[in-house]
Amino acid sequence: MPTSGSIKGLVERLEDGETVIVAEGYLFELQRRGYLKAGAYVPEVVLEHPDLVKNLYREFVHAGSDVVLAFTYYAHREKLRLIGREDDLEKLNKTALRMAREVADETGTLMAGNICNTNLYLKDDPDSISTVQSMFKEQIEWAVEGGADYIVGETFGSLGEAMLALQSIKEHGKGLPAVITLATHLYEIEGECATNDNVSMSDACKQLQDSGAAVVGVNCTRGPKTMIPVAQCIKNKCTIPVAALPVAYRTTDKEPSFQSLTDPQTGKRVFPINLDCTQCCQDDMIEFGHQCKDLGLQYVGICCGNSSSLTRSLAESLGRQPPASRYSPDMSKHYAYGTHPSLKKFNTEKLVKHL
Repeated sequence: MPTSGSIKGLVERLEDGETVIVAEGYLFELQRRGYLKAGAYVPEVVLEHPDLVKNLYREFVHAGSDVVLAFTYYAHREKLRLIGREDDLEKLNKTALRMAREVADETGTLMAGNICNTNLYLKDDPDSISTVQSMFKEQIEWAVEGGADYIVGETFGSLGEAMLALQSIKEHGKGLPAVITLATHLYEIEGECATNDNVSMSDACKQLQDSGAAVVGVNCTRGPKTMIPVAQCIKNKCTIPVAALPVAYRTTDKEPSFQSLTDPQTGKRVFPINLDCTQCCQDDMIEFGHQCKDLGLQYVGICCGNSSSLTRSLAESLGRQPPASRYSPDMSKHYAYGTHPSLKKFNTEKLVKHL
């Protein structure tokens, strides 16, 4: 069952000025572990290795996530059709949602349903719009049935599809709050990032706000360095809580999205399987957390490339001490670099010079 009456809900937390931390990035993390195929990125692992998914839910909460986001990203009808598993659509969604609800109940966290970009949306095409609406409807209804506390609609390149997602959540979500985030690609209008249907990100988020979203913002595609300026523009225009969930890769002004990143040694494009050489470190996420706090962003997290250690660093930068903080680095007892008075050192000074 949803958390109403037991723990504070999303909207209540935000209205009280709290920051909500949301760990995402299941696709890339499970691909990195060898349980998900890059390309179609369909979360078959939910059916084939459900315990791995459930444990990752737990890991991210242990690291500081306030929310268990059900792993139904790309678990929509079109993606399942591409790999010939459309018959497994309902089972996959319900399994991911059930496990997310169980972990949320175990840990006293929120559980969110998830819908996303469909790759089918075509503006002014009634058949396309109807198909997308139908796909959103079934996933939203399963999320409601599965006990979601709110629903995330994310990674939309166009305002049109994001608006369809919001309208579908309002129509079929039984009053659950909607968090809607856009993905910034390489489109611009007068120097500001824009959607692929030619609306500035700030204007797009303002329209989503005015249409009833509880949270608006950006996720995926951009790393912390190139997402913060986009979030700033949105924050300047919107009056509701703003979200920022970057990928965990070191994007730059020259290469602002992780799809555009190149290997600093070879110059070759690294997306999607050679991104490791551009991976953010824990200090990057600490800096990102401080920037989010300075900007007053209330819904923050990490998308593709996330790991538990990065989520922990983000949480700690926001003043949290999640369970994983018990294992945060402490070099005071390191055999060579340690400074703890109880540490016995033998020729340490000589050793350090050679390290």
